[in-house]
Order: sequence, then structure tokens, then C-alpha cells
Amino acid sequence: MNPMHLHFLRHAFALAKRVEGRTLPNPAVGCVLVRQGRVIAAAHTGCNGRPHAETQALEMAGGQAAGATAYVTLEPCAHDGRTPSCAAALIHAAIGEVVIACRDPDPRTNGQGIAMLREAGIAVREIRCGMEEIYRGFFRRVREGLPEINLKIATSLDGHIASHRGESQWITGEAARHYGHMLRARHEAIITGISTVLADDPRLDCRIGGMEDASPIRVVLDRRLRLPVESALAQTARDIPVWLCTAAGALKAEEERAKALMQHGVRIIAPDGDFLPLPEIARLLATEGVMRALVEAGPTLTTHALESGLWNTLYWFRAPLLLGADGHPAFRLSNTALASAPRLHAQRVRTLGKDRLEVYRNGHNATQD
Repeated sequence: MNPMHLHFLRHAFALAKRVEGRTLPNPAVGCVLVRQGRVIAAAHTGCNGRPHAETQALEMAGGQAAGATAYVTLEPCAHDGRTPSCAAALIHAAIGEVVIACRDPDPRTNGQGIAMLREAGIAVREIRCGMEEIYRGFFRRVREGLPEINLKIATSLDGHIASHRGESQWITGEAARHYGHMLRARHEAIITGISTVLADDPRLDCRIGGMEDASPIRVVLDRRLRLPVESALAQTARDIPVWLCTAAGALKAEEERAKALMQHGVRIIAPDGDFLPLPEIARLLATEGVMRALVEAGPTLTTHALESGLWNTLYWFRAPLLLGADGHPAFRLSNTALASAPRLHAQRVRTLGKDRLEVYRNGHNATQD
């Protein structure tokens, strides 16, 4: 691989990473325009998905774009939407060459952007550079109708989220909690259960200075519609979206509470029939454009997520303390034989202050990317 191509593609991916989790419903894309080895423009997808990276970079470059090389993390779109296709914009700007790291599996593009460029006489290179993981959620949404589902737990060394008295704040230290907020910012949605909300009254936002606008959609699974109107989630729903998934019967039984929650900006999702299981909620999120969802919940929902097999990555924060057999475990898997036990692929370990972050991939889904 030409080292120059790799250098500028890494630059483009770094730009895309800046807005990962904030470009719903579109994937985060980075675009770098280069002329004679010098960057003349660089941009990423705008927050909320517009404008596209290529459009912004071309506008920055102006007349200098003609004959330049465009490095893009994802194949330029071939379809017109609220704006003309990015492939058409690159052609109109008379770009000399386009270097692409990933093809876009969206059937509206999926090679058609590349074909448009080549038909216009523009040279196109496809170069995989090992940074394609940023699109795992986008690819899964397009191919399977599901978002990437990741799990986050914070426990003692012996796997408990609280002492036998229910004490949980704080098991992990400041560095681990800061990393947890960064994880939230990289996902479009965070999923939790009503038991966690009732026990902890969490905000589930990103509280890193300068990144407050990166907070994900807060999704609460609440079968009996018990979310308190005075909860931190309901009280901040106009600033950061809250989606409450409940059963149709609960919506009818708790009509007054539902009205009060909606007046505070909470969106209530109550399809006909019984409460939706996690896989169907995941599909619903995908139809809303969600590409990455983080499950941050108590043992019941965490167990359900693990046993569903839908999850991709587990972020396990461990603190160097022991809470004993009577502590509250992070999850309660059903009894299983050794041969059928869930398999995790260890990815990396990182020290965060006095704590440790262990990252695991689903043994099944690790082979599906």
C-alpha cells in the first residue's frame, strides 16, 4: 500500500471518528482533499447527518478541487436526496482521483457511486486500511436491519454491580466513569431498564466538558409504564430525547402518567400487543436510523442482551475490590453446559486509574463483520 494513501485515509477516518454517534441517520464520513501532497480541505459529516463530508470539503476547496485527490472513508453516495449525490458533486468539481476505504452496502449506492465516478473518467482506488470498524453498526443496519448492540457493565473484581445493601456509587473511579461517558457519546442510543431508572434515577447523558451535545437518545424499557414524571430522564427529555417502550395495555392503564410524560417531551412507543422483546426493539431503533446502541442496565436486561446473542462488544469495567457472595451480580445467565456456553473473544485490556477495562467481542458475531 502506498504510504501516502494510508496517511490521508487515516486522516479522513480521524475526522469521521470526531462525530461518531452524532450523525444519525447517516454514517459518519471523513473526506480529505489533497493536491500535490498538501491537504487543501478536510471535513466530516455534519451532526444530524447533514451536510455530507464531500460536499463540505469541496466547498472549502473551491476552484482548487479540480484535479485534486479525494480521500473518503466510505463510497460517495450515488442517490439524490435533500442534496445531490456526493459522487455527482465530485464529478462536477472535476476531482482527478478518488481513494475509498469502504464500499457503501446501501442498495442505493453499493458500487454505483464508484461506477459513476469511473464513467466520468475519474480514477478510483479502493484501499482497505484496517479502520473500517467505525462502520460495523452502519453495515449491520443495512444488511440485517439491526444496529450494532454493545454492552457496558461496571463491577467489582468478583462481578458485582452493588454491595448486598445495594450500594453502587461509585464502584469504579473517575477515569473509568469518564471513559464510560465517551462510550455513550459514540452511540446514537443507550438502552436501559425501568428497574435501573427507579433505583438510580440516572441521566444517561454525556457529561464531558464540550461534548454535552453528544448525548445519545435514552431508550427506557418499561413494560408497566412506571417512569416517574419527576425522574431525571423525563425532566431532561426536551433537551436530550427519551424514548419509552411499553405495552399497549400499560399505556391505557397509565393514561394520565403517559400524558404527563409526553408533555415533558418523552416519546412513548407502545405497539399493539404485548411488550416488545429486545430483538424487536433493536429492529425498531434501526428503522429510526440508529446504527450503534449501548446497553447500560441492571442484571435482568443485561442478561437478556447476553442471552439474545445479538450483542457485538462487551465493555467490562472492573474495580479492584471484592463485594462477596451476597453482592448484586451484573447478570444471571441460565445454567448451561460447557459446550454451549457463550464464547467471548478477548480484544484488549486497558488500565484506567485503579480500574481495568476489558473489551470482549461476541464469539459468534466476531466472525460476521
